[in-house]
Amino acid sequence: MLSPLARTLSSAALLVLFAAGCGGADKPSSPSDPAQPLKVVATTTQVADFARNVGGDRVSVHQLLRPNVDPHDYEPSPADMQAIAEADVLVKNGVGLEKWLDETISAAGFDGPVVDASQGVRIRKGDGSEEEAGGDPHIWHNPLNVKTMVATIEKGFAAADPDDAAAYQANRAAYDAKLDALDGEITRKIESIPADRRKLVTNHDAFGYYLDRYKLTFVGSIIPSFDTSAELSAKQVSDLVAKIKATGVAAIFSEASLPPKTAEAIGREAGVTVVAGEDALYGDSLGPEGSAGATYLQMEEHNTDTIVNALRGTAA
Repeated sequence: MLSPLARTLSSAALLVLFAAGCGGADKPSSPSDPAQPLKVVATTTQVADFARNVGGDRVSVHQLLRPNVDPHDYEPSPADMQAIAEADVLVKNGVGLEKWLDETISAAGFDGPVVDASQGVRIRKGDGSEEEAGGDPHIWHNPLNVKTMVATIEKGFAAADPDDAAAYQANRAAYDAKLDALDGEITRKIESIPADRRKLVTNHDAFGYYLDRYKLTFVGSIIPSFDTSAELSAKQVSDLVAKIKATGVAAIFSEASLPPKTAEAIGREAGVTVVAGEDALYGDSLGPEGSAGATYLQMEEHNTDTIVNALRGTAA
């Protein structure tokens, strides 16, 4: 019996083949054709943003995951399948975040280069459970990791399109400068929080790289897993409430791509503020266009300002 993902892939692949047979699918462009931008498929909202910054007007990016959609909930559409089939390059986050990707690539018939943006990034380890054995995939929450990611993406684009290698290098250097400025700004803001209040409780274990980089103390999470689909036990809830009370945590931070109901219930029981709604953190996904998390730089600035205001007790 086919899984839901397999059924979705099978249906989408058939639609792509039908479109191709009717002349609806164009032959993939030559990457070196100056009249055509490099056709890039990027899996997550973050790597799509990085690809656009590195590629500039030399690339056309098709983004698989929509804003505020959990990566674990993704199912490919026929348009996604066709974009993958016609791509010159595919960029992924890696570290096991896109567990559906290999099956999707196979169904689409893509045999081009796959750029794993996590190459060269030092990966935080999980707790030993099967779903976390590959490590923490939320590598983008440290801007210095992003510098490694965009360097890997630049190399992938240059290999596929050598004629525009200098442009990709210049774009990456300009973005690096913005990442360095972001890192310095986050450091300055976090250091303004009194040392005894630099404690974080989040929806799930998405901010480990951020916590490590900026020396915040992790007290716990609503879902104690890298995977938002993990289930929470009653004992874990009571243990977390006890830890919040014992450590004097100032706030619980919900995430924009997750419902805040459980966080709010725990906040009421522990007697602490829950940061949700428009102030929720962007964890697994960027936000939609026009939101505070529409780009990676905006997302990290929003997250930092939200954390600093709540932990300093200066939130509106």
